[in-house]
Amino acid sequence: MQARAFLVANGATGEPLAAKAPRRRLPMASITKLMTVLLALERSRLGERVIVQADSTSAGGSTIYLRTGERLTVRDLVEAALIQSANDAALALAEHVGRGDDRRFVRLMNRRARQLNLRETHFVRPDGLDAAGHVSSAHDVTRLARVVMNKPFVRATVRKRSVVIAGGRRLATWNDLLATFPGLVGVKTGHTSRAGWCQVAAARGQGVTIYATILGSPSRAQRNDDLAALLRWGLSRYRAATVVSQRRVYASVEAPFGRGPVRLVAPRGVRRAVRVGRPLRERVVAPAVVSLPVAKGQQLGEVRVYEGRRLIARSPLVAARRVDSPSLPSRVEWYAERVADNLFGWLP
Repeated sequence: MQARAFLVANGATGEPLAAKAPRRRLPMASITKLMTVLLALERSRLGERVIVQADSTSAGGSTIYLRTGERLTVRDLVEAALIQSANDAALALAEHVGRGDDRRFVRLMNRRARQLNLRETHFVRPDGLDAAGHVSSAHDVTRLARVVMNKPFVRATVRKRSVVIAGGRRLATWNDLLATFPGLVGVKTGHTSRAGWCQVAAARGQGVTIYATILGSPSRAQRNDDLAALLRWGLSRYRAATVVSQRRVYASVEAPFGRGPVRLVAPRGVRRAVRVGRPLRERVVAPAVVSLPVAKGQQLGEVRVYEGRRLIARSPLVAARRVDSPSLPSRVEWYAERVADNLFGWLP
């Protein structure tokens, strides 16, 4: 692995699975646009019109050739920033959200980074082009990607390989793995001379989403190969398993008046992605005795399944059969039998 840093993590929990220098501060290039997009979505509506300012049209690198005075929606600019990594689109969003002040927008970026506890991250530009002090880490990039992917529009956008936006502009993704890696769902690429080839990627399989981040790979091909290897390895660490079985009796509780035990079962099975080689622990919570009547399917307890200290599943436990309350004569007879048994028990 020739990258300067990498991290593989569980997308749901953030648990690291493998890493190299995950906290090292490095340039992250256009992965920066994840924060730019996050702020744009938090502080504006997709349908808002953005008037392109002259400063936005002077961006270098990847662009969609915006023109001064042109009007595009936030939706179009977000798609351009995420799919084609358009620097002018990122600057236009920053101008819009920052009310014409790029520096104000950068302050917002750094404030949001602090809120998200991105301790190794400092932003200088909204587009990610090289600038002194513009850094992040594999750990922070992964966390930021997981946060941004909570936005439905982002999830839908980063899976697209191409799309047409305002002015007939056709956007094409820089994410090569979308065409080659099964289950890939995003997220963002980046490249500058200082940052090298960077990417945070996410892939789904076996009920789990795995994130892999690479910073500072020496080439585009090397980055792609290493990311694919990391994602395959991360996905192989999990398997889908039934952690709560519908057919199993988890407990038996006593019913009064000699009505026999009531078996407790789960109403349905529960499947989860679990780490290979990591044992699971169950905790069953149920009463020792139940009150009558009991309806079939009535919840009487609960089973909880833990992976280490983390709760991964819980399910109600319900009565497998119906138990009616006995009639008054039956209760009297039952009590009489108990009294007789006790009396005879005292006789020599």
